[in-house]
Formats: sequence, C-alpha cells, structure tokens
Amino acid sequence: MFKSTNQHGVHSPFVYDLVTKCFYDRTKYPEYSKIKSYKASLLKNKSSITITDFGSGSRVFKSNERRINALAKNAGTSLKRALLLYRVVNYFKPNQILELGTSLGIATQAMALSNPESTITSVEGCPTVSKFTAQQLSEENINNVTIKTGEFESIIPQLKEDAYDFIFFDGNHNKKATLNYFNLLIEKTHNDSIFIFDDIHWSKEMLDAWEQIKSHPKVTVTIDTFFWGFVCFRKEQVKENFSIRL
Repeated sequence: MFKSTNQHGVHSPFVYDLVTKCFYDRTKYPEYSKIKSYKASLLKNKSSITITDFGSGSRVFKSNERRINALAKNAGTSLKRALLLYRVVNYFKPNQILELGTSLGIATQAMALSNPESTITSVEGCPTVSKFTAQQLSEENINNVTIKTGEFESIIPQLKEDAYDFIFFDGNHNKKATLNYFNLLIEKTHNDSIFIFDDIHWSKEMLDAWEQIKSHPKVTVTIDTFFWGFVCFRKEQVKENFSIRL
C-alpha cells in the first residue's frame, strides 16, 4: 500500500490511520456535490480577467488576459485533489488554517466546507483574482474565509496568529520562495501542525526544496503522494519519510 524510507521499515500508526481512514475513505460526503458544482460553474465561466503572476509563471498561458474556465481547467485545483483536501481537513479538524495561493478558491471552498468552525486565511497575490474569488465564495455562502491580497513575502510577516494547525502551500512553485515561506512559517507551528506542499515534483528545483524540507530538524514525518508533500512535526514520532501513491 505504501512504502517507508525509514531504515527500520517501521510503519507509524499515525500514518497508517491517515492513509486508511482519510486518503482511502470512500464515503460520499454530502458536501462533495457543492465542491463539484463550484468547480463546474468555474469551468463554464467564459469571462476574462487580467492576471498579475508573482509565481514561477505558467506553462500553459502566454498572455496575462485569461478566461476563468481556462484558469479553472489548467491552474485550479483538480476535483480529485479538492475532494482529498476536504477529507484531510475533515480528518484533522484544524481550527486555524492558512492557504498560500487562493487562485479561484476551489481548494479554499473544499476546506471551508469541510470544517465550517475553522478560520481560514487565504493569501492571493493577484488583486483581480482575489476580488473575483471573494465574490464567488460569498455567493457560495462561505463565511469562514478571509482573503488577503499581496505578495506572500509581505503578507506572512503581518499574520497575527501565533500558530496555525494547517497550512496549504499552493502558490509559488519555486525553490527559493518555497523554502523562504517554509522557514518563515515553521515558527508558527505546534506539535500537531500539518503542512501540505503542492506540486513537489513540479521541477528539479521543487524536488530539491522538498528534500531540504524533509531534512529539517523540526520535521519528523513526511508523506510524498507525488502531487502533494505532507509535513508533520510530531515529536513523539520517529523521523520517517513515506511515499504513497494515490
């Protein structure tokens, strides 16, 4: 089912439960229909917006003028990952959530629906995307999300929370930037905090960043699902790296 790269081959009960009870959970949650319809509405939206891209750029788009449906198809979180993110938040029930990279709010909506009691701060670099998504989430009656607009480097130091239970890194797929955000935000963790990094196999640079994150002394358990990298800081765990194909 999954492999461990710990030299002892010890399987952590924490990881085993996460995989069997969350990753492979086949429950058809009622909120899934809302997540699917939100994504579907974006895929039907032919209006255009002008993008300011602070990340590592796009492999698909050549112009800054982009249609919402094309963004939803090429840059937005896939439905499979949105449903997985719903299950992960439902499983851990984090109260304080931070998202770097709101985009069209597909992942944001999934997290917000999963734990309506949570407080979600989502950071988006592009003002037009931020404004569009805030409006969409409002129409979906999502009330536990605050979108902050600006470059991550300037917003992170302004964050008021002392600690976050859950951080989803889905913005700048660039080694230097990823490591910078990681090092800034590791100061806002506690024993049970969870980090998820999107697209860790995006490039050799991102893979290098992932290897450095895995080796950080505060990091105990990591899970490489190919598209996402999970990072845990549980002091009671032996340091162990897992690879799980979903």
